[in-house]
Amino acid sequence: MGTLANYKRSKYLFRRYEGNPILTPAEWPYPANAVFNPAATEIAGETLLLVRVEDMRGFSHLTVARSKDGKTNWRIDPTPMVGPNSHVQEERWGIEDPRIVLLEEEQEYAITYVSFSKGGPLVSLMMTKDFHTFARLGPLLPPEDKDASLFPRRFKGRFALIHRPIIRGEAHIWISFSPDLKHWGDHQVLIPVRRGWWDCHRVGLGAQPIETKEGWLIIYHGVRQTASSSVYRVGLALLDLDEPWKMIRRSEEWVFGPKESYERVGDVPGVTFPSGAIVDKETDELRLYYGAADTSVGLAIADMGELIEYVRSCPTPQSTERESEE
Repeated sequence: MGTLANYKRSKYLFRRYEGNPILTPAEWPYPANAVFNPAATEIAGETLLLVRVEDMRGFSHLTVARSKDGKTNWRIDPTPMVGPNSHVQEERWGIEDPRIVLLEEEQEYAITYVSFSKGGPLVSLMMTKDFHTFARLGPLLPPEDKDASLFPRRFKGRFALIHRPIIRGEAHIWISFSPDLKHWGDHQVLIPVRRGWWDCHRVGLGAQPIETKEGWLIIYHGVRQTASSSVYRVGLALLDLDEPWKMIRRSEEWVFGPKESYERVGDVPGVTFPSGAIVDKETDELRLYYGAADTSVGLAIADMGELIEYVRSCPTPQSTERESEE
């Protein structure tokens, strides 16, 4: 088990932005029930959030919000950027929970998102260079699957996808590979749930993978079912830089969770759902954007150096997984 010092340190890695929540339905330019779970990237010197917006029917679409500093003065597009295609069965009940990466070789933004089909949620992909025009590539894998992101570069000539299928009722984080973004294989569990722990019910990818000198930083959500509801908290893992199917470290403790009223009260109480991150290369500040109670968008801030130092001090994954099986 982790040391008391490590436990104490984990509670102070992230601080909430004092202007939280940064985006709410009240300031949306058109009627919306909830705005949450945004993807994040940088383009033309600005922070761009691709926000999940749930309408009054309960269906979701994606809308762009932009900010010069990634914290204030958000400019929200007056209409949705992209919505479900009514002619595509896989998007019958909306699209939601995007993640964005800039593919290095292609110099295109890859947007993975959840299509809600008659058969359940599944992972789909669209590409864009400017967030004005898009090429839909369609579903990547069959349902039930969510919480997906590509890595920004290939490994041994193959694209890599982190995703969270539910198989036989088990909700682990998986990694899969493809030579062409169409045919996927070599599927393997990457980050399993841990029975009895804070992430015992299900785990899923949070923000897109973040490349560091020490490895790929993975910010993920973990769920624990309580007597009254589910609680969504945030954990960290570190993957090998060149072989991302190998997990090097994994936090024992959750490092961020619902505390404030906007995280505890909403459409789904008790949820902090990380979905996008930006690293300021000049200040080494990480801005983590998250859905709060499936109702609004929050911002948490951390120092990248402290995050990496903390996760490197965490146990190897084999030790925590053995304990969860005992």
